[in-house]
Amino acid sequence: MPKLKVTQVRSVIDRPKDQKATVRALGLHRINDSVVKDDRPEIRGMIAAVSHLVRVEEVPGGPGGEQSERPKGAKGSADTLAPRRSASRTTAEEESE
Repeated sequence: MPKLKVTQVRSVIDRPKDQKATVRALGLHRINDSVVKDDRPEIRGMIAAVSHLVRVEEVPGGPGGEQSERPKGAKGSADTLAPRRSASRTTAEEESE
């Protein structure tokens, strides 16, 4: 079955609630988020309702279900799970430990 790659390109701020809900139902959470969906009439209808907020590309269908693609360093990826240093600690305090 053919697949559609849907990418959010515009913000949902100041949009009607139904458009915000449609974008979220497509699995998009922020600008440049992409998801791959099956090419079905239900998905096409959702895309048509928010076509001014998303970009759609056809991709060859393959095995597996829905996939979510996030850019490297996106929230929840292994790159962002490293512990962070507190801004209140100085370098001298860290060196004395």
